[in-house]
Amino acid sequence: MNAGDRIPPLEIPVTRTLIVAGAIASRDYQDVHHDPELARRKGSPDIFMNILTTNGLVGRYITDHFGPRAELRRVAIRLGAPNHPGDTMVLTGTVEQVDGDTATVRVVGANGIGTHVTGTVTVRIPA
Repeated sequence: MNAGDRIPPLEIPVTRTLIVAGAIASRDYQDVHHDPELARRKGSPDIFMNILTTNGLVGRYITDHFGPRAELRRVAIRLGAPNHPGDTMVLTGTVEQVDGDTATVRVVGANGIGTHVTGTVTVRIPA
């Protein structure tokens, strides 16, 4: 692992089930994450993914790449374009810094309307 290394992209189909299940699992019962009609009344074309689901998917992306022993030390993300049902989010990553067994990875997740998530993940990979 070296600074500048790129992580292979991960395509995640954004399904209605993924959005609703992620909201339920994170106890986020806001209607915009499960009720299409109420989401539309609030100005969204459909339900959309919550930040906690996105955070979990970013973590999965990193641990899928670095393996089951990888320890997430810090995840700092910012949301942009919403993830709606029927789209695909593609996560990409670049190792920014390596310090011993710890790396900082820049992560970007894009969908059909733009950049959904940007951030950094600090991960420790035990020997």
